[in-house]
Formats: sequence, C-alpha cells, structure tokens
Amino acid sequence: MRLKLLVDMNLSPEWVPALGKHGWQSVHWSAVGDPRASDMDIMEWAAAHQYVVFTHDLDFGTMLALSHEAGPSVLQIRTQDTLPDYLEGSVVAALTQHGSDLSAGALVVVDESRSRVRVLPI
Repeated sequence: MRLKLLVDMNLSPEWVPALGKHGWQSVHWSAVGDPRASDMDIMEWAAAHQYVVFTHDLDFGTMLALSHEAGPSVLQIRTQDTLPDYLEGSVVAALTQHGSDLSAGALVVVDESRSRVRVLPI
C-alpha cells in the first residue's frame, strides 16, 4: 500500500498535485481540518487515518521524540524554499527511498542534498 501524506498548513497546497503526479496520495490539512488546529490535533488525525505528516515544522519531530510512540510518521523538510518547484525532486526521492521506513514508523528529514531517517520510537 502506498503512503498517504497529510500536507501541513505551513506548506503550500501546491504540494497535493505535485505529489499526485508521482502517484502519491495526499491531502492538505486545510481540506480536512481546522486551519487553527494544534499540532497535536494534526498528529492525532494523521495517526487515526494512517497518514504521514508532511511538514516544515520542527515541532512534529519533537513531539515524536517526547511521545516515544511509533507513529504517525513524519516527513520534514528543512529548507528555506519549501515550494514544490524547488524541492519536489528531493521529496519524491526521499519518499521512494524511505517509503518502507515511513510505513513502519519513522521521522525522515529532507533538505536539498540528502535525507536522513530515524526509525520510531525515537
């Protein structure tokens, strides 16, 4: 089963079609939840619906580490330019390379030149 990605509010909705053209199912948080929801609410929704949180927010990695839980997985980008036009190739490469880790429970951090994975729980 392919991963489903929940695109966080801090990322452009443009990520949904950008990921879709590579076969990744995704939804922007604004389409399924309250844009003012807490990060914890987003994490709980993602876990309940079996989505990977796709974010630019460092808080999600911290929440995972403090929770000692095995999910939901988080795909975190660490660049100043977070638009698909700039980072799409790196994100798709990380999803392809680390898809099984994300399915099992992981934090994957992506920047312009590489990706790193930490298996959950942290």
